[in-house]
Amino acid sequence: MNRKKPIIIEQLAFLSVQHGVYLAELFQALVSARENGKSACMELAVQYRGSANNDAIFLITKYDKVVVQFRAAEEFLLSKNFQFESWMNTDKIRKQMSKPNFGPRSSTLIQDLRHGMKRVTVEAEVLEAPKPSPVYTRFGNSAMVTNAWIADETGKVKLCLWNEEANCFTEGDTIQIKNALVSTFKGERQLCIGKAGTISVLHSRADGTRQRAEVIAGNTTYA
Repeated sequence: MNRKKPIIIEQLAFLSVQHGVYLAELFQALVSARENGKSACMELAVQYRGSANNDAIFLITKYDKVVVQFRAAEEFLLSKNFQFESWMNTDKIRKQMSKPNFGPRSSTLIQDLRHGMKRVTVEAEVLEAPKPSPVYTRFGNSAMVTNAWIADETGKVKLCLWNEEANCFTEGDTIQIKNALVSTFKGERQLCIGKAGTISVLHSRADGTRQRAEVIAGNTTYA
């Protein structure tokens, strides 16, 4: 198992990046296909093709076109409590995600957000905007942090905000987030602004007018 596990982990991580699916969901699709013969993960169709030498053989297609066929150790499929986030934190995966033109550029629906996505644009309504609380970083500095909830017609997601970011909108506002990162913390996906990210208030519930209040790399500007 140890000989093959790094190989299959790398294959699944690349597939999740290339096709914008959750790594955990892709792994579960393999398990389901092994039990039921076939399964689906977003647009990917997973077929179990049989076993050989304690390996399960899978064929993955997309719109009836072959994506890949590979083997996974039966023991690997029975494993539990994977830390899927760590599978994405390798030099090869980070290099793949940093390639020019990688990732979505237009607005992304919340239901389509996947761990590891970068430069994501989302338009959503603010459901909750809790008052920021002070925290201490590992460097000994203090910062104000809050976790807001935003939603569109397809679902909701947590938005992690630091310092000035946390004060640029209120509940009920419609906002646009650009260049955000999608991560996972304690099994829950969340959006992070990052150094290059921006937040714009497209519509303020407070006065019913359109305005643009942008937070860019920690600085707030109004236009």
